[in-house]
Amino acid sequence: MPDPSVFPPTAPPPRPVASGLYLVATPIGNLRDMTLRALDVLAAADLVLAEDTRVTGKLLSAYGLKAKLERCDDHASARAAELAVERLREGAVVALVSDAGTPLVSDPGFVVARAVIAEGLPVHPIPGASSLLAALCIAGQPADRVLFAGFLPPKSGARRAALEDLRTGRQTLVFFESGPRLADSLADMAAVLGPRPAAVARELTKLYEECIRGPLPDLAADPRCQAPKGEIVIVIGPGETETVSDADADAALAEAMTRLPPGEAAAEVSKALNLPRKPLYRRALELQGR
Repeated sequence: MPDPSVFPPTAPPPRPVASGLYLVATPIGNLRDMTLRALDVLAAADLVLAEDTRVTGKLLSAYGLKAKLERCDDHASARAAELAVERLREGAVVALVSDAGTPLVSDPGFVVARAVIAEGLPVHPIPGASSLLAALCIAGQPADRVLFAGFLPPKSGARRAALEDLRTGRQTLVFFESGPRLADSLADMAAVLGPRPAAVARELTKLYEECIRGPLPDLAADPRCQAPKGEIVIVIGPGETETVSDADADAALAEAMTRLPPGEAAAEVSKALNLPRKPLYRRALELQGR
């Protein structure tokens, strides 16, 4: 059996790294999740744009790499974009990394990538670790239709409003969340989305990796979900499809139109019955014309 420390001994040889912006995925916990191609790019980079230069400096040091680092966080992304465009016009290799995982996923690097694309300069993905995909794989929920919604608002009222906008969708939902807000977020999710099956994935790829599965109300009350430490991903299964008869829809429209004009009545019934609004509006006009 080959020594795993040097596997794979016959890996394809590295290719020359041409000038361009490289969006390099980095480990989300386990440092051995770094890809060979990512190492090739970072070794060749004339400039590395990093969300936190201290974090990236430690990563590079772990692999014996050195590179010129520049900050690219929420406050410095505009300047980083200008610098990237300038260096790429000179023929440089520029790498963009986040603190962990794949750049541009809830990450300020989007400003840089968009500016480079707008200038017609090359942009290349260097795939690798992703907490979103890792959590989705182990959550036990459908992965054929997925909506990633990032971080929800920190205040309950705004959070519930955002969840309300997602309530009628028939896809798996994925969110990022912090430990201190986790229990409150799960409670709001249960209140708006109901007892949907869900999973809370924490510390993915790390020593204390954990995935807690169950209905949303149970997760909201679970002691393990009360301000845990670590990076957290919440995966929520799609809601059950309800069959609504034409007669039920007509009855709901007729009642709503005693209080509201057709457009507003259609919107109210659409939200209440999880039905598309435009057909309901056409039907409301038909009922009004009787």
